[in-house]
Amino acid sequence: MFREAIKHIFGRMKNTEMVRFKGNPILEPIKNHPWESKYVFNTAMINLSGRIHYFYRALGEDDVSRLGYASSKNGFHIDERLTYPVFEPSTSLEKYGCEDPRLTLLEGGCVMTYTAYGDIFQIGITTISIENILSKNWDWGDRCFPFPNIRNKNAVIFPRKINGCYVMLHRLEPNICIAYSKDLLNWTDSDLVMRPRKDYWDCLKIGAAGPPMELNDGWLLIYHGVSNERVYRLGAAILDNNDPKRVLGRTSEPILEPVEEYERNGNVSNVIFSCGAVLQKDKLLISYGAADTVIGLASYKVNKIIENCSCDLAKT
Repeated sequence: MFREAIKHIFGRMKNTEMVRFKGNPILEPIKNHPWESKYVFNTAMINLSGRIHYFYRALGEDDVSRLGYASSKNGFHIDERLTYPVFEPSTSLEKYGCEDPRLTLLEGGCVMTYTAYGDIFQIGITTISIENILSKNWDWGDRCFPFPNIRNKNAVIFPRKINGCYVMLHRLEPNICIAYSKDLLNWTDSDLVMRPRKDYWDCLKIGAAGPPMELNDGWLLIYHGVSNERVYRLGAAILDNNDPKRVLGRTSEPILEPVEEYERNGNVSNVIFSCGAVLQKDKLLISYGAADTVIGLASYKVNKIIENCSCDLAKT
């Protein structure tokens, strides 16, 4: 009866192909680590040298967000976790925290976008070499803030140039927008990609999850949507390979929504928020922050996501 009641509250559960890891949550706060003693959530996720690497947001006793690191051979069972943060605020523009990292493997290196929380929220960008990630040498590059003094969140960078330009999806509330750059520093030609949909689960605002993944059908974009009731769910869209501001399809139903206890109750209730996913053969592994408190993992068959991206909803 309880599960049926939850289904009624959150709408029809058509995402039966999605499978949560039975061992969720995969990462939880560690009480004797002051920097991550309260909450761990919203983690980037990349596949390097046969391991899944997580860079996760952590909040501790001073309520300042820092990034921690963990890794896993299969993505599910964490067998390495560092005891110290690997990225933390260093300028006044991020004095209250570095939040919600997204990592893109690009041209033999790694680019990280994150939310810099100072007097406003804005996008930060930095880089790190693959060698430094693998050797745990956290020698990050210079930090740049491409949209100064503009409230802006949820930036992701595509894993290759398109028509000679680097491409970014970012969130100017309530929409997902696109921008282009020649050097990863200066971004121009911002344009609308997707907007919220009236009377849908993503009617209030939307934002990119992890970086888009290129398939034959187009760029697969996992994104979060927020309802008027402030419930955060995940959906998917397909963008044109050569013109990613063209939306080819979009899911009518969420592919993941808060149902389990650890997703419904926590620091912020009823939140599923992803910053990364990786492809493993025919499946997509999606990591997500649950109720802004812990980190979960779910898998979804890629062909099922594609099938659920309706062309009729591409422009809504």
